[in-house]
Amino acid sequence: MQATKEAVLSLYEPLMPRTAELKRRPETTPAGSGPTGQGATPSKGLDRSLTLLEILAEVDGISLSDIALRAGVPASTAHRILTTLEAHSFVSHDEERGRWFIAVRAFQIGNAFLRHRKLNDIGRAQMRALMEETGESVNLAIEDQGEAVYIAQVESHASIRAFHRAGSRGPLHALAVGKALLAGMDDVQVRRLLQRTGLPRFSPNTISDPTALFDDLAAIRARGWSVNAEEHEAGMCAVAAPIYNEHAEVIAAMSITGPATRLSAERLAELGPLAKRTAADITASIGGRLPG
Repeated sequence: MQATKEAVLSLYEPLMPRTAELKRRPETTPAGSGPTGQGATPSKGLDRSLTLLEILAEVDGISLSDIALRAGVPASTAHRILTTLEAHSFVSHDEERGRWFIAVRAFQIGNAFLRHRKLNDIGRAQMRALMEETGESVNLAIEDQGEAVYIAQVESHASIRAFHRAGSRGPLHALAVGKALLAGMDDVQVRRLLQRTGLPRFSPNTISDPTALFDDLAAIRARGWSVNAEEHEAGMCAVAAPIYNEHAEVIAAMSITGPATRLSAERLAELGPLAKRTAADITASIGGRLPG
């Protein structure tokens, strides 16, 4: 159940910084700072909700009075929380027996957490090997709510290198990982997503025209990798390739990212096939399969 608790908790965390950085040395966080340091204010309601989920996960059905007793809260409070969780399909209620159960949504989110953790654990060796081969930072990202979310990085040894914090987000249409994820969707899905997010311009190179973006996605699907030529930030370039599940669906993307001074157009063309090869290796490692 720990995976489910961490996964549900992540839904309530504030967004991390949304931009990539070029950095010269690893950053440090002062002790006691940040969301888990001293001074952080926990959410009492969220804490109780997670406690109730943990209790429900340990038993095969439980009464309201028993769950309230175990959680150390009034029955009215437990009922209010359970009703909210039920509305979101995290728990279910058998009225005949008066029992509460863990429900499908909790399983789905916990399973997603485990899947991404599996990606991190299994893909890290290939990512590190690719970083050593190319000399550039290698990143892993997924799509969430119309954005690319970085979930792992193996940093380059270079003094100036690209850096993406785990949890940082960015626009799908302006990032290499984002366009690799978009290329895994059909045109109807992409149009629906663009209706929500639009195509904001972040640099002179950002693709902000829908026709141009669909042309780029068609090229990405044909060759198997995407390019970000300073489309999100001046001075930052990348190539990326998709990672597939057992149904040949894109579930993540892996990128090679670095400063434009090292990643010329010619160098990006060389790195694209390497990204594609490593993404295919990770796909095979997690039991996925390539389309076609």
